[in-house]
Parts: sequence; structure tokens; C-alpha cells
Amino acid sequence: MSLCSTVMKTLIFFTFSLHLSSAVTHSMQYFYTAVTPGINFPEFTIVGLVDGGQFVYYDSKIGKMIPKTEWIQKNEGEDYWNSQTQNLQGHQETFKVNVATAMQRFNQTTGVHTVQMMYGCELDDDGTVRGYTQYSYDGEDFISFDLKTLTWTAAKPQAVITKNKWDNDPGATVGEKNYLENICIEWLKKYVSYGRETLERKVRPETSLFQKEASSPEVVCHATGFFPKAVMISWRKDGEDVHEDVELRETLPNQDGSFQKRSILKVPAEELQKHTYTCVIQHSSLEKELVLNVSERQILKGGGSMAIIIGVVVALIVLVVAVVAGIMVWKKKNSGERRKEADVKFSENRFILSNS
Repeated sequence: MSLCSTVMKTLIFFTFSLHLSSAVTHSMQYFYTAVTPGINFPEFTIVGLVDGGQFVYYDSKIGKMIPKTEWIQKNEGEDYWNSQTQNLQGHQETFKVNVATAMQRFNQTTGVHTVQMMYGCELDDDGTVRGYTQYSYDGEDFISFDLKTLTWTAAKPQAVITKNKWDNDPGATVGEKNYLENICIEWLKKYVSYGRETLERKVRPETSLFQKEASSPEVVCHATGFFPKAVMISWRKDGEDVHEDVELRETLPNQDGSFQKRSILKVPAEELQKHTYTCVIQHSSLEKELVLNVSERQILKGGGSMAIIIGVVVALIVLVVAVVAGIMVWKKKNSGERRKEADVKFSENRFILSNS
């Protein structure tokens, strides 16, 4: 290995370790989902997340915004929840129209279809802010907002009508930027102040290494129960970093508000006998990295480690509910109405996918 390569890897390692140990990033995001009627699922749902954990929920069957954490319930009164509920109820009809419009764009008259939107912002402890707004149709990218250029990017030909409409509304695009970089950040700061004790806690991960059976070409390194969300899982072979034959999965939420993540090493069983493989876990709750030796892995066949798999399945269910039941709608403002009391996003005549 060259000196340059060694130095670069060392810098990357220390940079990431420093980030995990000292930097704090807070985030807020919303998922809005509208689905065609006739199935056993609400036609309109919203999930709000702070630092990856659900804190509010709304659906068209319940008909009101409800708190999902103690800190938001304790700090916001009845006026807040009534205002949120009223605003979101007004969005339902808009999304119903949007689903019908999108179906028309794609020449569809039947079937189950969804229009979704995800938006949010992030704040680093050094003051750096980021924001995004993305839309999808039937689970595929439809259109997204570029915060740097203040333009919309159409991912489908059917989205060009919407892109042209929104790009030619400079007041709305500037408003979008202002929301993502300012209003969203202010609400995020407010929520973090409410839940700081919970949101800035540090919990060590519980770890395990396992295979389905001894001959399996896949070894799973699993970390669970940790908080905050940022974690790094990597592999080493005889002390050297391994980047090929590795599948890193998404970080998933647990029911208790913590997170889990796994990485899968895919090598022939005989390779595991010839070399020393280790899984390395880095997290801000740890004074030093955790190193798990693959030779000490569990073999699940006939064993009692199904709880690991069950935990992953439960987390997947939680994630599916959060994503499928989420999304964010845009509704035309009433001309004389002020929206200072609501953190739900509003825009001038936006997210109306009209064909005009």
C-alpha cells in the first residue's frame, strides 16, 4: 500500500471518528402519502420525524394530528394541535386531486397509485444547514427541488408540466428556499429544545456477528439499540480495510426510538478460514471502536438467535409504516390568513399538478 493511500485512509478514519464523537446534526422531515381509495389504508397520511424518530402522525381516518413523543405533547397545547389538524385536513382534497391528475398524466384509469412527498432540513452544530423537497409517483422519483439553483428537476417526462409551472413562479421558489433554510430550521431548533434530553442522549450499540449456517457465503454484522442515528460499520481483512463484497444496509428505527443497522460481508466460507476478518463499529457513544472477530460469529441454524432476525423484521415494519404512511402536501394559502402557528409547510398554489 502506498504512503499516500495510507495517509488518506488515516485522514478519513480520524475525520469520521471526530465527526461521530463531537459533531451533532439534527434533522426534521415529513412524509406525505396520498393513495387511491378502495384499499384498507388511509387515503392520506403524514409522518413527521425529528432526528429520525417519529414525533407526530396524521391520517385521514383519524382526522387529527397526534403527538408520538412525550416532549412534543408536553410542550404544545391544544391550540397547536387544533391548528395543525385544521391545516392538514385542508390538504386532503388537494392530494386527492393530485393522485387523479398524476394518473391522467400516466394514462391510467384503474389500480392502486400513490403520490408522495418528502421534505426536510438538517442543522449541524457548526451552523451548516441543508434542505430538500422530493416528490414521487408510485414509489419512483417524479420531481425534486434544487436548493442551489432554485429550480425543479423533472425525473419523468410527465413531470415537465409541473417543472415549467413551478420554475416560472419565482416567488414560490424563493419561498421554498426560505422555508427550507430558515423556517424549517427554526422549527427544528424549537423541537430540539423541547426534546434535548432525549434527542442528544448517547446509547451504546448492542452488537452481534452471525451466519445462517456455516457454509453460507454471508456474514452479518449487526448493531442495534444505539442513539444517535449516525454509525459506521466497516470490515477488515488481516487488518486491511475491505470495500468490495460488502453490502451496507439502511439504518432502521427500533420501536423504542433507538436505531439498528447491519452490514453483510459476502465471501466464500473457505476465505473465512484462511484470513482474519473483523467487523468494526464506530459510534459517538463509544470511547473507542468496537472490533468483532468473525471467528467468534454465531451460526443460526438450529440455534436460539432468531431474536436478531425478528428485531430486524420489526424495524422494517416500523420503517415501512413511517415511509408508506408519510408525505407532505402543499396547499394554496388563503389570501388573508397567517400561518405562523403551524410548522407544516405551505406554498402559494404549489403542489397542484394541474394540466394547465
